[in-house]
Amino acid sequence: MTDSSGRPADPDPSQSGSEEEAPAPSEGGGPRGRWGRWAALGGAVLVLAAGGVGWLLYSRLDGNISTDSDAAAELARYERERPKNLAQDAQNILLIGSDTRAGSNKKYGRDVGTQRSDTTILLHLAADRRSATAVSLPRDLMVEVPECRRKDGTRTPARLAQFNWAYEFGGTACTIRTVEKLTDVRVDHHMTVDFQGFKKMVNAVGGVRVCVRQPIDDNDAHVRLAAGSHELDGEQALGYVRARKSLGDGSDTERIERQQQFLAALVAKVQSNDVLLNPTKLYPVLDAATSALTTDPGLDHLRDLYELARGLRSMPSRGVRFMTVPRQSYVYDANRDQLKQPDADRLFEQLRNDSPVRSVPDSSRSSTGTVDSESESTEEPTEEPTDESTEESTDDGKRGAPSRESRQGPIFRASTDRATDCG
Repeated sequence: MTDSSGRPADPDPSQSGSEEEAPAPSEGGGPRGRWGRWAALGGAVLVLAAGGVGWLLYSRLDGNISTDSDAAAELARYERERPKNLAQDAQNILLIGSDTRAGSNKKYGRDVGTQRSDTTILLHLAADRRSATAVSLPRDLMVEVPECRRKDGTRTPARLAQFNWAYEFGGTACTIRTVEKLTDVRVDHHMTVDFQGFKKMVNAVGGVRVCVRQPIDDNDAHVRLAAGSHELDGEQALGYVRARKSLGDGSDTERIERQQQFLAALVAKVQSNDVLLNPTKLYPVLDAATSALTTDPGLDHLRDLYELARGLRSMPSRGVRFMTVPRQSYVYDANRDQLKQPDADRLFEQLRNDSPVRSVPDSSRSSTGTVDSESESTEEPTEEPTDESTEESTDDGKRGAPSRESRQGPIFRASTDRATDCG
């Protein structure tokens, strides 16, 4: 205690005593005691500092993610006409690769103030999180695009058009409504990434190895690769998955297969211990991934993405299937695609009801190359095909070998990312 002048107050007479009765000083009053207090204080400072750094890193990663509030508002206007989610706990996430040429992407083409979806994948996560099905939707697929709102507030009329035009007409919201109209599958969340974000992800994991079976020289995709094995950096990888006109027949079929294989290999490398158990590598990957993403409000925080990832921890490495929606040449234009029925509707029904999608690996190999991966992304069917069944649907819409339809539905052709010998 002190008095008003700041001097020690007079002791309470009732508590006074002789010097002999005074308590002995504790060990804390000596040098060892003072050192102990300083050590404890230093430890506390270190803990607080570490916590501060952790919070700063978390805040940076969390702030990297962009929110697509406009799409959420537009979708809310059409809530009554959107499909219902029939499978509780299952989730459908639309992954969109944007081909915008704005800003640093201008070297990939002329910026005319619009952008289209270069790659679109409908990712279905099973309710038990033991499997996932990634269905590619070709950008040249002819679909019914609903009335959509442009950025300037005007609206485009409903029309039959190429699928990737939906993104040009009305951005993410228009693409989601087009997918829902096409599949009757409710899209719960969406993620969009552009060219720069894709390159950052590849660079962050230290590149992805591919096996190129024939030389690639594509001016539009900005890629030149000799035949053989290559560890692609971000710029090369972007060209590899975008190359189209200079390969094969110029269709989207081979390109979609390369994209699926490359994504599977990229995911496998992120899952590898070399990345997950190495903080110096893990943080750049997280930084690249979060800064590359634009999501709906339901996934625009790090904790949301963490909860999503945590739910996938029990998924086996072979539980992810990559496939392309059953399709065939458009009847009025061989350079366009249309859904192959009834196979496409059967696939969409399985996704809606969270039924197992049975698939077999696509054994066909693109002449342009394959991707090395540490895991396989497809599962073999639980039943072997027999001669008593209908024909299966294939990735390119052609009739394949006979297979038996079980109660789960037909067996769909799936892409595979098996490592191959480049020699």
